[in-house]
Amino acid sequence: MSFHISTKEGQIADIVLLPGDPLRAKYIAETFLEDAVCYNTVRNMLGYTGTYKGKRVSVQGTGMGMPSAVLYIHELINDYGVKTLIRVGTCGAIQEDVHIRDVIIAQAAATDSSLIYKDLAPIYFPPIGDYGLIRSAADLAVEKDMNVHVGNIFSSDTFYNDTKDTMDSMSKLDVFGVDMETAGLYYLASKFHVRALSILTVSDHLITGEQTTAEERQTSFGEMIEVALEAGIK
Repeated sequence: MSFHISTKEGQIADIVLLPGDPLRAKYIAETFLEDAVCYNTVRNMLGYTGTYKGKRVSVQGTGMGMPSAVLYIHELINDYGVKTLIRVGTCGAIQEDVHIRDVIIAQAAATDSSLIYKDLAPIYFPPIGDYGLIRSAADLAVEKDMNVHVGNIFSSDTFYNDTKDTMDSMSKLDVFGVDMETAGLYYLASKFHVRALSILTVSDHLITGEQTTAEERQTSFGEMIEVALEAGIK
């Protein structure tokens, strides 16, 4: 048992999907996993373990932003021995040729967060995903004929930003989209020598102003989940 996850050792699988929204964790468990059992309700941050194609898989909500997400990621790795962590989240697009509901597979994440820098200053560490997972996910997405982009994203500490300078800079550097968690995941994966991947569905567009609904973000994006599951168990 850890501070934020209340379950015994062995109740969480070696492979864990990480949606930010705990209700999306519930939806994934009920829709994609067989015999799913809820192992965590602390702070309503739901976690489930079941099977996918005969392999044990867990899904754990992380909340929004790196400070919340890294709590759960740290405990999953160090208290429960998780070896593969795959973020299945949403992001905002910052390129005109990346569209609503497209999927972004993050190979690396720039960030404005001090979370990583304060551990390693004066070094700026590059948070990078696991190549094997990236390659598998990209191949699976192509097989499914999905609109997929593989490249860099930006993990921001702020959702509401009154200035456009940062996003303009990221866009000019060919960054595909912005989320709030991937850099933290990739840093901890490197720190603790486990595999990590972030797969993101574009839920809103910072250039065109298009948005998906809250219900769509909670219960859709099925193809992304299937790619994450298939890549994780491969």
